Amino acid sequence: MTPFLAQAQEPLTRAQLLADDPLWLILLKAVVLMLVGPLVTVVMIVAERKIVGRMQNRPGPNRVGPFGMLQSVADAIKLPFKEQVIPETADRKVYFLAPVIAVVPALIGFAAIPFGPEVSIFGERTVLQLIELPVSVLLILAGASVGVYGIVLAGWASGSPYPLLGGMRSAAQVISYEIAMGLAILGVVLYAQSMATSGIVAAQENGWYFYLLLPSFLIYLISMVGETNRAPFDLPEAESELVGGFHTEYSSMKFAMFFLAEYTNMAIVSAFATTLFLGGWMFPFVGLDSPLNQGWLPVLWFFVKMGGLLFLFVWLRGTLPRFRYDQFMKLGWKVLVPAALVWLLLIATIRAVRNEGNVSTGQILVIGGIVIVVVVLLTLLIPEKQVPQQDSAPLTGGGHPVPPLDLKVPDTTPRRKALRAKAKSEEKKPAALGSSKEGSDGDL
Repeated sequence: MTPFLAQAQEPLTRAQLLADDPLWLILLKAVVLMLVGPLVTVVMIVAERKIVGRMQNRPGPNRVGPFGMLQSVADAIKLPFKEQVIPETADRKVYFLAPVIAVVPALIGFAAIPFGPEVSIFGERTVLQLIELPVSVLLILAGASVGVYGIVLAGWASGSPYPLLGGMRSAAQVISYEIAMGLAILGVVLYAQSMATSGIVAAQENGWYFYLLLPSFLIYLISMVGETNRAPFDLPEAESELVGGFHTEYSSMKFAMFFLAEYTNMAIVSAFATTLFLGGWMFPFVGLDSPLNQGWLPVLWFFVKMGGLLFLFVWLRGTLPRFRYDQFMKLGWKVLVPAALVWLLLIATIRAVRNEGNVSTGQILVIGGIVIVVVVLLTLLIPEKQVPQQDSAPLTGGGHPVPPLDLKVPDTTPRRKALRAKAKSEEKKPAALGSSKEGSDGDL
């Protein structure tokens, strides 16, 4: 019996394919990933200005290039040649280091994102991903978190009060919304039973997590807007309160690096949301063996999903006003974190019941619906809180007391009396001096 001259290649895992990559392919992937952030920034700045202009019934950029599409290129050429002004009170080492800390961690996060399935690059079998780690989720989360410390250090190192306030707000923002984002991601990890990004994408073959884990998806969406300092959570750079926030004292290329960091962080959290909740590179409603999920075509589906989330950032900026600081902190600590904890407990309970007992998904949904209805009915039975009547002055909507209607303004005040007495005493002294001078002049 003649053996087969050609046999089909055995399927390899993503980790095995990545481990077999030659050095030139690793460098090629690294260079392409380093270009994703700047390219997304160049495209998003023009797209954001055009979209917000459309929302506000104005044209947006329309001078540089066809339809104003080269406006970002002109800005990128202009900014490095602008004058660089450094405050005398700045801590120069940290001042120079802060923009780098803001940019680099965001670029590192792209390394663990799976952009597509197995492909062939110049005859070499590989996957569209740079590294595959068992804890890839933690790598991306850490990169997005460390980048915000560049804003904190920039505000502190500028030696100015308004940037310092912006840096302090950024620190509070990191603590508040990072916890909620981590809890939302933890729900996905529990459901997929994997912390590798490729494993999470593969676990969504039979259903995407944006509807299976809808509360986690909503909490992540809100947290990612707060994490990237975008409107309505752009309190670290609130120009109406802080003149410009953490980057007030920055100019030239350092200011451009903060712009790059902001849009790169938007891209990485959008790509991460696509991986966690939107099936990654998979086309909806078809299997992995479909031609739509093979070759280079899935890269297009990934960037379409990522572009939809980036559009959400622009939509929120053109729609919602900026939060007050107390509203911002209340949403993070009193709404998102408790909701994420309760939802995480529910996910853990469901997974334990399904693993140990013969309970179907339909039975779990029926029981969960009954519990929700009971909780809603109990909340309706709680009597409304009665506000006790007080003898104090009525309050306006801002919480400030209203002056009484019979208010009588006094004719004078003690300070005004003292100022008048002082003015009279000063009027007498020059007169005495003048007379003595005249007398002395006469003697001369």
